[in-house]
Amino acid sequence: MAGRRGVLKNAPEAGKTAPVAAGVWTTRSERGTRLLARRLAYSFRGDEIVFLIGELGAGKTVFAKGIAAGLGMKNSRLVCSPSFTLINVYQARVPILHLDLYRLVGRAEIRDLGFEDSIGEAVILIEWGERIDFPLEGIHVHIDLEPDGTRRIRIERPAGRRKPGSPKRRATSARLT
Repeated sequence: MAGRRGVLKNAPEAGKTAPVAAGVWTTRSERGTRLLARRLAYSFRGDEIVFLIGELGAGKTVFAKGIAAGLGMKNSRLVCSPSFTLINVYQARVPILHLDLYRLVGRAEIRDLGFEDSIGEAVILIEWGERIDFPLEGIHVHIDLEPDGTRRIRIERPAGRRKPGSPKRRATSARLT
């Protein structure tokens, strides 16, 4: 899809807004960031992998809260950074695995988490996703906190996604996009 530029100012009502396309977005608050993520999640089927990429404090966990809300989690305020637990699991209309790779070093520590068993069975949110050094296809969300306090959010969707309604494929790895 062609990229878009947008500013989220007001809360969209569930079901009254189109899904978020790949592109570049600007949000002016944490609320706007959550709303953008919520809109992105509306189109999720339940097998997505989302790489959340950005510096400390950029808004990765805020974005994860929005995805959880978009997936129907009753209280998305319970979503917190798994910096010390490494993986948090949440229930929504589909299971959500929320990982934080900040404290992990190397392929072995990341593989030891065992999240690959859930690929295709849950939405997997990976903070510090750029630390994965093996091929894994997913949606890349780059979050940059600007000096004026706005967030510049670039969403990249993988090419060649299967069409809605087609059978889920159970793959443990694919190419990075």
